Amino acid sequence: MPEQHTYDLIGIGSPVMDLLASVSDEHMVNVPGEKGGMVLVDADEMKALVAQLAAAPATSTGGSAANTTLNANRLGLKTTFLGKLGNDDFARIYCERFAAVGVDPSRFKHGDHPNAQCLALVTPDTERTMRTCLGAAMTLSPEEISVEDFRGCRHAHIEGYLVFNRDLAEAVLSAARAAGCTVSLDLASFEVVGASRDWLFSQFKTGLDVVFANEDEIKALYQSDESYDLLARRLAGEGVVAAVKVGKDGAWIAEGDELHRIEPVTISDAIDTNGAGDSWAAGFLSGYIRGHHHSLSGKIGSHLGAETVRHVGPIIPDDHFTPLAQRITSLKTEA
Repeated sequence: MPEQHTYDLIGIGSPVMDLLASVSDEHMVNVPGEKGGMVLVDADEMKALVAQLAAAPATSTGGSAANTTLNANRLGLKTTFLGKLGNDDFARIYCERFAAVGVDPSRFKHGDHPNAQCLALVTPDTERTMRTCLGAAMTLSPEEISVEDFRGCRHAHIEGYLVFNRDLAEAVLSAARAAGCTVSLDLASFEVVGASRDWLFSQFKTGLDVVFANEDEIKALYQSDESYDLLARRLAGEGVVAAVKVGKDGAWIAEGDELHRIEPVTISDAIDTNGAGDSWAAGFLSGYIRGHHHSLSGKIGSHLGAETVRHVGPIIPDDHFTPLAQRITSLKTEA
């Protein structure tokens, strides 16, 4: 008799409270590190970066896998989340917001440090530069992870940022596999890929079902300027479903000998790319887990990603999500 699944998807990653600020290109001159991508900072560096802002930042629940989990839940999947919250108001608000939209909060761990924060600096070109203080999330240890965390879950979606803690990432992957979950990994950033290429290839061989990469990440993985369709085929050659997101140019999805071009959903009012890739992954996984064809799953992802960039922060407002969900229902009917 097949196992009954309580949850369609469990997300695993850092439950980060996002601090959102629109800044000028001139402001970025005084921000250490490259523009774009994500760099870890300590608590003092975070305070200094926030102090440089002209106004207090807006707040939103964030974290790559958390964004994907929340949006998958809004698309009708039953979801839960594994990550470590802190001991402050940010942690309380974070948990309350997840529970309010229907994400089961029972698998959160709880720590004795302030909650993780990520300052997302959005420039006029809609590029976002992230500086993250992991706080309590960083204290999640491999010893806290068990197969029981994944019981009753059909699919586990893991954010690549966990790879900065190699032992933790291996504990999560091992437990998810032992519980019988299918597994997806979002490569998260070119910094993650650059620091862990050999390890990533070893995990592909050990067994991953879906790998998400954007333009910078897939190029960093293969250290190549080949076209994205060819890079998607190379990644699929590792035995995974390769989902290569190329922003406003759409995506490529490859599995085995199959290659699917996902046309972009064109919009004219993009203001913030923060969370767009996470939303794309949520759309794709909502189709993948239900057994839809990759091309339909990719279309759903494109609609979610396009809507996300029309708003500040990674969360699509409810009054915009309702008509979006109706458009996605139409896509399924047409298919």
